[in-house]
Amino acid sequence: MGHYKVYYRLTLPSTFPLPSLPLFPSLKLPRFTPGHLRTHHSTNSGRLRPIMAAATSRLGNLVSATSFVAEDGGGGSNGSVNSSIEDDEALGGKYQLPPPEIKDIVDAPPLPALSFSPQKDKILFLKRRSLPPLAELARPEEKLAGMRIDGKCNTRSRMSFYIGIGIHQLLPDGTLGPEKEVHGFPDGGKINFVTWSVDGRHLAFSIRVDEEDNSTLRLWVADVETGKARPLFQSPDVYLNAIFDNYVWVDNSSLLVCTIPLSRGDPPKKPLVPSGPKIKSNETKNVVQVPTFQDLLKDEYDEDLFDYYATSQLVLVSLDGTVKEIGPPAVYTSMDPSPDQKYLLISSIHRPYSFVVPCGRFPKRVELWTTDGKFVRELCDLPLAEDIPIAFNSVRKGMRSINWRADKPSILYWAETQDDGDAKVEVSPRDIIYTQPAEPLEGEQPEILHKLDLRYGGISWCDDSLALVYESWYKTRRTRTWVISPGFKDVSPRILFDRSSEDVYSDPGSPMMRRTPSGTYVIAKIKKENDEGTYVLLNGSGATPEGNIPFLDLFDINKGSKERIWQSDKEKYFETVVALMSDHKEGDLHLDQLKLLTSKESKTENTQYYIQSWPDKKACQITNFPHPYPQLASLQKEMIRYLRKDGVQLTATLYLPPGYDPSKDGPLPCLFWSYPGEFKSKDAAGQVRGSPNEFAGIGPTSALLWLARRFAILSGPTIPIIGEGDEEANDRYVEQLVASAEAAVEEVIRRGVAYPGKIAVGGHSYGAFMTANLLAHAPHLFCCGIARSGAYNRTLTPFGFQNEDRTLWEAAGTYVEMSPFMSANKIKKPILLVHGEQDNNSGTLTMQSDRFFNALKGHGALCRLVVLPFESHGYAARESIMHVLWETDRWLQKYCVSNTSDVNAELDACINDVSKEVTDSENKVVATSGRGGPELADFESEEFHPMPRC
Repeated sequence: MGHYKVYYRLTLPSTFPLPSLPLFPSLKLPRFTPGHLRTHHSTNSGRLRPIMAAATSRLGNLVSATSFVAEDGGGGSNGSVNSSIEDDEALGGKYQLPPPEIKDIVDAPPLPALSFSPQKDKILFLKRRSLPPLAELARPEEKLAGMRIDGKCNTRSRMSFYIGIGIHQLLPDGTLGPEKEVHGFPDGGKINFVTWSVDGRHLAFSIRVDEEDNSTLRLWVADVETGKARPLFQSPDVYLNAIFDNYVWVDNSSLLVCTIPLSRGDPPKKPLVPSGPKIKSNETKNVVQVPTFQDLLKDEYDEDLFDYYATSQLVLVSLDGTVKEIGPPAVYTSMDPSPDQKYLLISSIHRPYSFVVPCGRFPKRVELWTTDGKFVRELCDLPLAEDIPIAFNSVRKGMRSINWRADKPSILYWAETQDDGDAKVEVSPRDIIYTQPAEPLEGEQPEILHKLDLRYGGISWCDDSLALVYESWYKTRRTRTWVISPGFKDVSPRILFDRSSEDVYSDPGSPMMRRTPSGTYVIAKIKKENDEGTYVLLNGSGATPEGNIPFLDLFDINKGSKERIWQSDKEKYFETVVALMSDHKEGDLHLDQLKLLTSKESKTENTQYYIQSWPDKKACQITNFPHPYPQLASLQKEMIRYLRKDGVQLTATLYLPPGYDPSKDGPLPCLFWSYPGEFKSKDAAGQVRGSPNEFAGIGPTSALLWLARRFAILSGPTIPIIGEGDEEANDRYVEQLVASAEAAVEEVIRRGVAYPGKIAVGGHSYGAFMTANLLAHAPHLFCCGIARSGAYNRTLTPFGFQNEDRTLWEAAGTYVEMSPFMSANKIKKPILLVHGEQDNNSGTLTMQSDRFFNALKGHGALCRLVVLPFESHGYAARESIMHVLWETDRWLQKYCVSNTSDVNAELDACINDVSKEVTDSENKVVATSGRGGPELADFESEEFHPMPRC
């Protein structure tokens, strides 16, 4: 690894001048997922996304933060800092380790991910390592078309992986048989993209082997009965191309695989002298408004490099080793076999590319082939989509969301917008859903299945008599579910549910799906004894004023009546229905033969899984995972409720350290960690979300780690930014932000668990934005702040951010008032800024923290900026995470635990300023007309993974 640096920038108030600093050299258990289980490289993928795992190396350049000891010498206290030692370490420029009580929790071995076989008779334990070393992130990567590519193994970079696969038989009594290890692959092989064959007899997965000068990604298969694994391709020269889709089972004995073309040579070389200047032109006067996308193509060389890595040769390969190339090499993005295994739905992208939008908006061609590679017909060839409006619910023109009907052999369906994709256009219908056989008769036109006035959101199929169609509109938060009978044209569609997506109390739940013999998923129909009704199972979160109480309802789809057949315990435990386990037989399911996979947890007991069988509802525990952090097993958790001064009901989860007694121990230093949200109504904003009985999952950068340092943690206090009617929520952002924080702080002080002058505030991304604004506009509430990977100047995201879809020029006052960068002169409390040097999240460029730090320093603020080499929006490497925890603990010990400022004096000084700010904000806001709801994913297909606007 090369010689890299951890960047520090530190400034103290002008009364404590320091010389300028040089750059110093550096040396939650996932939920169950159904049978198609993959790790992936994108945080927005719909597939399983467990945390990246890698070997934890013993790093000689890690320095233990032994300076953090309590005044009485106890390591578990939140005692003061030994300043002389601490200052040397703080300015030393090396990666640091947090105190042992935090480090030990983060270093605890991760629990495995789970996957059940299609027949529900076997279960995989996919094993993971703890945090990866920084060397994993330091691998060279190409930033192309909105993606980051590891050129050595031709995958997306920074991929997570498994280190082993264990197979367990699920015995008739509900217990697990002994583990059978999948074996035969190279030692140290990194496992990705694990899938079951349709019949459950084989597993397929990729193996990455890192060598000194090269990395290879090859496809392997394993026999489930023996656990023996082998390479799928007999030739050692066939490698997987996993830039987009990678492989798919076509049937029980063959797979369609994206491979690196055998004729591919070396990567194109960047010309030493360019052929001309870089030119962007809009002489056609097109209106193109795009978010601040990152990692875009920059020139012709980038275009060639993108083609080099993204181009695949599709290969049909059988388990017996038979290989057949099908189709020409192209940039294939998805491959989807029809349920009857006769056709392939093939998507690809092609030139002309763009320098202003990522690959999800490049020209897209969708074709139909037979499974042996014969071209049938082209469904569409969509042009470059640089002009999708920024208004939420705006979409790409033309055919989109093209899929196979899950309940039919080979029938396609898709949606087409009627408003040119522009959510600001008023038209009825807004979307039309079409359907058509794979090979229609000559002259047969697509059939209109349904028309929608809101934006199409998908279909759950059952059979010719039943399908559920979803539509929604972000601006009004309206969501509707339609019942249609796709095989009976004389049956009129009808609305089943029409509600606000914000109203969690009215959520009826989602239909449970069952697996078909072809491997698709359809709505499970339930039969009751001596009853001819049509029943489905609705699995709901069960939000109530007391917290979530998940349920399972037997719902009569025709009458609308329901019977609650299962509900979570609400006194001590939090239980959920995870999946149907009795869906492997054909035909309707009988209620008295129902079998479910459920999960169960409590405040102090981690998640375990159970098989629950009807009619007696007997539950059999099938896992016995150890507690991931036994040192915090007796932590205290309470969901608290309190009122904002405008009457809005707010909630938060209050965590207290094990053994803490407020009557004996008195108030604690407190860490307030949150993330604001937008709402259209006060009632919805005040609804309770989450359960007081859920297990406290602690991630590697979680605020809950400071329970081990004897802090009170106020986790997720609701910060609703409400815009009722035609009002834009962000026009009163600062006012509502401060009011929400004031109510939360007053509540923890009232309860006697927090010192008024020892409450710190923190957040990540939009939570970092919140943190900076609170220190600027409510300095009387907090003693210091921690802001990670935030955006602080909204004029740098002029075409919308988060849930704001007005442009800077439409709402200039709001953009300026919301930007803490513009209030840097008001921030007097210590603020720690942390940012990944390679942040690729739209809006949160590393430059945001750098410029904000300079603005703070220019006004003499006490601030510190830590830039983490190789890290992106979230932090992955063990060195980085441990160092961030050290920085955070140092900040809290120095500026929260040891804070002695006069809170009452600060409050008196701030009240008038805050009141004046709110009044000024109201007077300065630019009046604007309302605009639509959330923009749909900038990547129209599932294979693309958009980044959220922040």
